Amino acid sequence: MPYTAPLNDLRFLLDHVVGFDAVQATDRFAETTPDVTEAILTEAAKLCEGELAPLQRAGDLHPARLENGVVRTSPGFAEGYRAIAAGGWVGMSADPAYGGMGLPMALATCMNEMMSSACLSLQIAPMMTQGQIEALEAHASDALKALYLPRLTSGDWVGTMNLTEPQAGSDVGALTTKAVPKGDGTYAITGQKIYISWGDNDFTGNVCHLVLARLPDGAPGTKGISLFLVPRHLPDAAGNPGVANALKVVSLEHKLGLHGSPTAVMQYEGATGWLVGPEHGGMRAMFTMMNNARLGVGVQGIGVAEAAYQHALAHARDRKQGQTPVADADSILAHADVRRMVMTMRAEVFAARAIALSTAVATDMHHATGAESWAARAALLTPICKAYGTDTGIRVADLGLQVHGGMGVIEETGAAQYLRDVRVTAIYEGTNGIQAMDLVGRKLADGGEAMSRLLDEIEALAESARGSLPELAEPVWQACETLRETTEALVAETRLNARFGGAQPYLMAAARVLGGHAHLAAAIAEGGRGPRSALARFFVGRLLPEHGALAAQALAGDKDLYALDPEDLVA
Repeated sequence: MPYTAPLNDLRFLLDHVVGFDAVQATDRFAETTPDVTEAILTEAAKLCEGELAPLQRAGDLHPARLENGVVRTSPGFAEGYRAIAAGGWVGMSADPAYGGMGLPMALATCMNEMMSSACLSLQIAPMMTQGQIEALEAHASDALKALYLPRLTSGDWVGTMNLTEPQAGSDVGALTTKAVPKGDGTYAITGQKIYISWGDNDFTGNVCHLVLARLPDGAPGTKGISLFLVPRHLPDAAGNPGVANALKVVSLEHKLGLHGSPTAVMQYEGATGWLVGPEHGGMRAMFTMMNNARLGVGVQGIGVAEAAYQHALAHARDRKQGQTPVADADSILAHADVRRMVMTMRAEVFAARAIALSTAVATDMHHATGAESWAARAALLTPICKAYGTDTGIRVADLGLQVHGGMGVIEETGAAQYLRDVRVTAIYEGTNGIQAMDLVGRKLADGGEAMSRLLDEIEALAESARGSLPELAEPVWQACETLRETTEALVAETRLNARFGGAQPYLMAAARVLGGHAHLAAAIAEGGRGPRSALARFFVGRLLPEHGALAAQALAGDKDLYALDPEDLVA
């Protein structure tokens, strides 16, 4: 479907809102000059607009299928993936020592958003590979790196992540997949994994699975889990795909959306694998990939939101219906409620995009400087980015369907596909509820220091704008204070389940404040006059006030959640 990359917004955020200039000023990313950044964004846009966007409907109408044990992908997906690989886009942020570009995560995030807008089903394949590359760079042996990283980075091979089992959903520690040493440095992996995105394809030489399994002496729970690299085909002496490994795709799931992305049930029958990281250290190694994926999934939500917004806006500008309340206007875009929906979509996408790029910039700054304060900032923002980004994708896609009216539920318009495709993003790579629990649990375990430093920066910007933009600066400052008080109250709460009872609204309150901060920064950069300033006034006036109600819910604890006995829940 038609798609135009939002280059103006991406450039503006990088230049004026998220602090990308600090990344460019580091020794590690000094070659990422403004000219290089512009070239990367422009070429990425060309690929996504011209080659990937036309595949969006094809993937939905002609799903991936399993034929005689072989996955057959949607029409055009092989060519689309090869275009991604040929451009070096899989290894954008990968180590140049293994063929990567070594570019900042912020630019990879821009690219991932554009690919998600163009064709989310296909984008999942390179995103999973990017996560595997990062995990192997951080935890694999030199021998594994030398063999696998060049092939994954080039896109010749793709990577997957195998956590979930039928009896163990989010409770990873309940897995039963076994790993038995074979005496030659390899391990025999036996078990079944489900929900494996791009578990197989018909267009790359190999598929490399990162599999969580338990060694014979592995303790119960997550502490006894190890991580293994298990390829579809065992590499020969030259490093080329050799004999088939003892694994197979049992079936492909029939899903609400993402029909072009094969989601596999994988069976391992004594398959040969190699240990990644230390024995019983699998969760630490896998979390490297998962944290990368959580940023990536948040960006997937934003990408779909952008595409759904563009689709709805085009319909609203063309659709003539009813007597318009504005002189010389002849489309439904003149109606106040349609404007409310369209403005909400635009404002939410801008805020979510700013949070995602801020997360990526913090990650880049940590990689470039080694400063733990940047690591803490990235860790704090990651669950907010994932949950708010995907919730924004769902909300905007739903609003887009509503803008279409009755035609929104007619599949030929394509509006419903965005909602079907994006819905799962709030579930995979850790449900949004788990993201919220992570935020109020692990991420506030420092006594709220990382959040406090972030709030200090937001208040400082608001203070600086009180004279020039009081109608924006004052509400943002006040919302920041409310979030600070809420954070302090949660930190003081000793019962973790009481925190969990208000975790989701707390995360959304934080997202509202961060969104207000981004819109304020945009208005300051624009001098308070222009389209971004008008959008900031909409967000601050209509969406930011939600933070107060969310903060109240965050402090409500958990007692009312358990006020009804299970039998009382039945009507």
